Amino acid sequence: MELDLKRIAVTDGAVIPFSYDADLTQEEMNGEYPFRTPVHIEGKVQNHLGVLKLHATANALYETRCARCLAPVKKDLHAVCDMVLSEDARGDDRDDIYLLEGDSIELDDIVIPALLLEIDFAYYCKPDCKGLCPQCGKDLNEGPCGCGGREIDSRLAVLQKLLDKED
Repeated sequence: MELDLKRIAVTDGAVIPFSYDADLTQEEMNGEYPFRTPVHIEGKVQNHLGVLKLHATANALYETRCARCLAPVKKDLHAVCDMVLSEDARGDDRDDIYLLEGDSIELDDIVIPALLLEIDFAYYCKPDCKGLCPQCGKDLNEGPCGCGGREIDSRLAVLQKLLDKED
């Protein structure tokens, strides 16, 4: 969503509120499309003593798979974005300044990256998820598998033979 900042740039205390839904259903992450519902974004841009300040929140439902057992997992994501909108950053490397290029801003360019940074590397169906058996692939949360689950690495098989001789 594009916001035209001309109307508040010269009036102290002026505010532009916004509320909209962004479509991220085509956003691919790790071979999946985890955003199956729209991302809700709302907030405001306010002129405070000649400084334009953006405050925005983004809320989304993130659907993925458990990193251990591949069961479906749904997580609520919430991101808060507070930025100062400036035409001149003057070499300032602060993370909370967004450099304006004209009289308008594209909110998705600011808020969506903040939301994506809230995504964890891995999600689990439950904290004590046992995962899948590395041999047969059975979900160990449903009970033990019948394969024994112990396979000796072929590179260490010679050492196992030595241990077997001692018994």
